[in-house]
Amino acid sequence: MFDSPTYLPLIGFIVANFIVAMSGAFFRPGAWYDTLSKPSWIPPSWLFGPVWMVLYGMNAVAGWLVWQKVGLDIAVFAIYGAQLLLNALWSALFFGMRRLRTALYEMIGLWLALVVNIAVFYPIDAVAGWLIVPYLLWVSFAFILNLVMVRLNPSVAT
Repeated sequence: MFDSPTYLPLIGFIVANFIVAMSGAFFRPGAWYDTLSKPSWIPPSWLFGPVWMVLYGMNAVAGWLVWQKVGLDIAVFAIYGAQLLLNALWSALFFGMRRLRTALYEMIGLWLALVVNIAVFYPIDAVAGWLIVPYLLWVSFAFILNLVMVRLNPSVAT
């Protein structure tokens, strides 16, 4: 049966991921982004929102599964918080400040944080660790896309 004290933290994880997702809504691509050269294999713009919604949902569930096993262990959840902050920062750097190269370097930190997050979560709850893997794969793809955009737009890639 539905045990509200057990599911209440899930709402907290969903809200935390939703707040990070709002960085993408706040720092929108806009006309500037439309003028950039992009590779032919870039996904359509409409795909990014649904993909991120699924990834943030999986990330929220991963955090909640681990929370059920260890509670709010600061050592465990510091990396989870770090990957959320780094994700939000990327949108601000790339779309907000228009710093393509800086966003690329920052994404290395995000990628590493996700790898560490998986490594920390997996021994506690294997499902939680696996739930973050698609997020890591998408960020890996986004890194390649960001790198190509830096190379295609050297005059604006700071």
